Amino acid sequence: MTIKRVFVANRGEIAVRIIRAAHALGIEVVQGVSLADRDSMAPKMADRTVVIGPAQSKDSYLDVQTVVHAAKSTGCDALHPGYGFLSERAELARVCVEEGIIFIGPQAQVIEDLGDKLRAREIAERSGIASVPGSGHVESPAAALVAANKIGFPVVMKASAGGGGRGMFVARNSNAIKESFERASGEALEAFGDGTLYLERYIENARHVEVQIAGDGQGNAVHFGERDCSVQRRYQKVVEEAPCVLMSDPLRKKLHKAAVKLVASLNYSNVGTVEFLFDVERDEFYFIEVNTRIQVEHPVTEQVTGYDLVQMQFRLAAGEENALPSQKAIGISRHAIECRLNAEDAYNNFAPSPGRIKEWSPAQGAGIRVDSHCYSDYLVPPFYDSMIGKIVVTGPDRLSTVRRLQAALEDFRIEGLVCNLQLLREIVAHPDFEDNSFHTRWLEQDMLPVFELAKK
Repeated sequence: MTIKRVFVANRGEIAVRIIRAAHALGIEVVQGVSLADRDSMAPKMADRTVVIGPAQSKDSYLDVQTVVHAAKSTGCDALHPGYGFLSERAELARVCVEEGIIFIGPQAQVIEDLGDKLRAREIAERSGIASVPGSGHVESPAAALVAANKIGFPVVMKASAGGGGRGMFVARNSNAIKESFERASGEALEAFGDGTLYLERYIENARHVEVQIAGDGQGNAVHFGERDCSVQRRYQKVVEEAPCVLMSDPLRKKLHKAAVKLVASLNYSNVGTVEFLFDVERDEFYFIEVNTRIQVEHPVTEQVTGYDLVQMQFRLAAGEENALPSQKAIGISRHAIECRLNAEDAYNNFAPSPGRIKEWSPAQGAGIRVDSHCYSDYLVPPFYDSMIGKIVVTGPDRLSTVRRLQAALEDFRIEGLVCNLQLLREIVAHPDFEDNSFHTRWLEQDMLPVFELAKK
């Protein structure tokens, strides 16, 4: 391994995950933390910890120059951005290269091209991959209305620079266009500094299916199967699984081929995810976007393929020979499901619920994996994403995995703060989830109203 010391420019469970992968490869770790994260698990595991700024993200985890300076001043020859924060910021990749630091991710130009959702659609179309019927940039509610009438209602207003479900609103008729435009533009401007919008046809009975890929930067790319991430709230994923058993094998092969062709055409380097919308009724898929980073839900892919994707990131970034496995060597066996544990009050409009964890007792046993940065007596800070961990369960098939997940969630104990554990229990116990008969709006439209009524 040519990488000797890596700077981890992230926090929470993904920082812990990166540290474990680095140590397994014999790589020394410098952990960058904000003042609010000094007592988290990652700095306890790292070989060295440096404070990069105050609690506010803009002055710490989102400051490119500060992060790179910290990496360089501590003698790091590589930097891992994790997910979120600066992970898809082309500027970070460029500055790393300029400073002689290996950026563990794709090339800066690729990040930039795929980060613009409209440009990404054009790239996909050049590869022969259909996108959801939509528009170009719409500059006003009036222009959006014209585009929506051409596409046909309902439509979804989307931020061109968006991601993670931010800057997305559905308009079901012409009367909703103005409000959807203003809300989407405002949210996108606040989240990404860019309020540019476009429209897409809204598909009612859809699944969110994504393909895990990896490339060596030389035009070679492989896939590691697909994930079904359709249990969502406000376009934020809550439960993810692999594979998507609802999809036929012929369509699955076509999906994988499309994802690999797209990233290979860009000489894509490192790991990433190509996201699609699966129209169940028409048995068709449409390109959504490419996430140029490791995903929150990568563990389900690891569980069904046996590959450590974060270690692979290091090997690909280091330019190791044979770091990219052959497609024939990658087999998909078993089924895996992941639930995101969030410090939020599901009975109070999912308000963030930071605070001290009095008891953290994860479920244990065969086929159970818990990725987290938390522990008993840990104080969850109020400044960041509410996720406090992930529970991943693996079994021989989907139904047995669902049953194992139900038991694991019942065994999990978290005391001292409000979290979504009970909601997760009810989601995976719901007949629709057991029967695999849901869609991307199922949680909001069907599950949550019943969940809230049960409380009353």
